Amino acid sequence: MPLTLASLVQHSVLKLSVRAGEGRLDTPVRWAHVSELADPVPYMEGGELLLITAMKLDAGDPDEMHAYVRRLAAAGVVGIGFAIGVNYEEIPEALVEAARTEDMPLLEVPRRTPFLAISKAVSAALAADQYRAVTAGFEAQRELTRAALSVDGPAELLAKLAAHVHGWAALYDTSGAVVAAAPDWAARRAARLTPDVERLRERPAPASAVVGGSEDRVELQSLGTGRRARGALAVGTAAPLGTAERYAVHSAVALLTLTTERSRSLHDAESRLGAAVLRMLLAGEADHARSVAGDLYGALLEAPFRLIVAEPALAGTAQPEGLALLSDTVESAAARTGETLLVVPEPGRLVILASDGGSAVQACVDHAEALEVRRGRDAAGPEPDELVVGLSAPAGPGGVAAALKQADQALAVARRRGRPMVEHEDMAAGSVLPLLADDAVRAFADGTLRALREHDATGRGDLVASLQAWLSRHGQWDAAAADLGVHRHTLRYRMKRVEEILGRSLEDPDVRMELWLALKASPPAA
Repeated sequence: MPLTLASLVQHSVLKLSVRAGEGRLDTPVRWAHVSELADPVPYMEGGELLLITAMKLDAGDPDEMHAYVRRLAAAGVVGIGFAIGVNYEEIPEALVEAARTEDMPLLEVPRRTPFLAISKAVSAALAADQYRAVTAGFEAQRELTRAALSVDGPAELLAKLAAHVHGWAALYDTSGAVVAAAPDWAARRAARLTPDVERLRERPAPASAVVGGSEDRVELQSLGTGRRARGALAVGTAAPLGTAERYAVHSAVALLTLTTERSRSLHDAESRLGAAVLRMLLAGEADHARSVAGDLYGALLEAPFRLIVAEPALAGTAQPEGLALLSDTVESAAARTGETLLVVPEPGRLVILASDGGSAVQACVDHAEALEVRRGRDAAGPEPDELVVGLSAPAGPGGVAAALKQADQALAVARRRGRPMVEHEDMAAGSVLPLLADDAVRAFADGTLRALREHDATGRGDLVASLQAWLSRHGQWDAAAADLGVHRHTLRYRMKRVEEILGRSLEDPDVRMELWLALKASPPAA
């Protein structure tokens, strides 16, 4: 219990009596300070019981006393202790009236009670309260440590922490998703704070923030020893944390950080094993890969999976943080559903082997869709910190090399189209024409058709349109001439002029293919 004015009044040795501010005796006292200055405010920090004898005050002057008490109240002084029998035999009525007006607690100190006795009583009470808080904090630390080492681990730790702070607690992963919460009802409350956790994650660790509104007061603490946070802890209470509660929170942060870093070390070891498994699969050694994968990745190889390849959206840039964030996102999604995942970081890119139709693949799709929406809203291309992702078709252990090639091809198309992600299946199911949306292809097309368009610009014929009609009809003269509304002999003459101008024969199928692609890749001149 914190020391209050009521505690001092009830102290049997001090013999203090209350002359004003009876309704505010439950105010905590941070210290007792003696000052005879007419204006001690510059030396106050707030929370003090000010002890005076009015040696330098005209305590009988109502105006002076009202101004004096107002200054003290504005400075956060919680009470005045006035010693009688020194300069005044009793507390002047002007001071009593001023204290009542400002609702400032005014305590009468009898002559036989020295100010030193009050200071000692305050100091002893504060020390005892601090000792209780530290003892409670150490006890909380022991309980939280036992909880962290239990079978339930973080979940049990959160339950103990929530009980110690008389509130709730929640743990978030690197993506800002709620991993666990205590009590159970707190999960929904914690989920509403995900945007705040994401903002905290953007700051260098360790970082903290206080959020919340009318419901509660929530402290957010980042977890991890590196520059990037590995998670976050939220603690919600009805009031600011006391000393004992803060000890408990600091202990929880330390224990969860140790747990997170230990998990990260295990994760790094698993990643190295995963890289070895992937190399075996790419070398066509599926049986050896299964043997090495064991229980860790074996289940992943028994069902269709997909290869995901991610690189920086802007070629030639290194974005380790963006790649790490995507890795955290898919791993968090997989962890929430108990899905096995193989993640292999490579220089400048990330390779992921994930279950077809699983949460990790969906997390990549959601990530890409969010970028599409943002780019559409901002009418902008990729930003320097964005990634581009290629997704293979479903494959099995024997088709990993082909799946990786598919993912790389899809990534190249996504980069060329300015898309956050492309699935290889979409490429195979769609038209080849969107692949022509490339500056080099358009430059080739413009160069190929330039001479024909310059001829048409003179008004001596319509060779480009005639060529397109003839090619679209697979060289059928009558059908193409009908489409153009000209005689077939006119069309034959025009195609002969096309050959003369281009210096190429339309009998060559390669020439016809190149001209058709050039017409598709290069829009008509305005």
